[in-house]
Amino acid sequence: MRFTIYQESRQGGRANNEDRTSYCYSREALLMVIADGMGGHHYGEIASQIAVQTLADSFQREARPTLADPFRFLQKGLTNAHHAILDYAERHRLGDTPRTTCVACIVQDSIAYWAHAGDSRLFLMRGDKVIAQTKDHSRIRILLEEGLISEARAATHPDRNKIYSCLGSPTPPEIEFSRKTPLKHGDILLLATDGLWGEISGDMMAITLKGANLVHAVPMLLTQAETKGGPHVDNLSVVAVRWEEAYVEEASSSISTQTMALDEVATHIEEFGRDPAHKTDLSEDEIEKAIEEIRAAIDKFNPRKQGQ
Repeated sequence: MRFTIYQESRQGGRANNEDRTSYCYSREALLMVIADGMGGHHYGEIASQIAVQTLADSFQREARPTLADPFRFLQKGLTNAHHAILDYAERHRLGDTPRTTCVACIVQDSIAYWAHAGDSRLFLMRGDKVIAQTKDHSRIRILLEEGLISEARAATHPDRNKIYSCLGSPTPPEIEFSRKTPLKHGDILLLATDGLWGEISGDMMAITLKGANLVHAVPMLLTQAETKGGPHVDNLSVVAVRWEEAYVEEASSSISTQTMALDEVATHIEEFGRDPAHKTDLSEDEIEKAIEEIRAAIDKFNPRKQGQ
């Protein structure tokens, strides 16, 4: 595989950053994940951390170097994360469970597979156009599809942030899957939380990213979204990859997996409380306790192999 990838998360105008991002790759498979947590007193960020870490852990264990069934992997990973969040809430006797949206994508054999719950989005861009994207599990999307409101009205509707599917809800999440989608050289897959796509449309992002260096262009998009959103802009996060199926001259930002061992996996995920982009007022002891509890919740539904 050969690709260029970039991820970043910003706090925006909120007190905490409850978004989480991650990507992992083996010699022949790539995983990207974004989660947008919901819940007070740090519980939203715990829910999103559980989501991305559950999928990353599963990928590290199963991508040797490919996944036997990418759709099955996504279904199992999102479901396990959902149950791990519920377990965390039960052990802490929380009156209302923390919740998170999640969108995750696998690329293997130059084919993309994705799944999502909630309103974190994936866009597939080819040239300067969006050729596929996820549909939000939100009340607003239903109203739009039924022709009851306009796009302009949807942008300012008081229910625009209300979603009906997420991980951690008392009701099982509605997980929606893509089709197997072959990628072409130069295609861009972009995963984003609503802090970004709510301010800049997918079409505008596609135009901006066409032919651009992702490492330079994606931060510019985030800055534009922050400026447009104003002082109260939501957390905004992105993972973007340009697929380079054919050989191209090596660039400093390009990743080639050709020399990786068959059982090797590279993972890019920040541990809870350790990323400067995710401001927290927890003490070191509180962070350590949260890390232990997150790991315990994940391992109950996603046990690691002996010796790992």
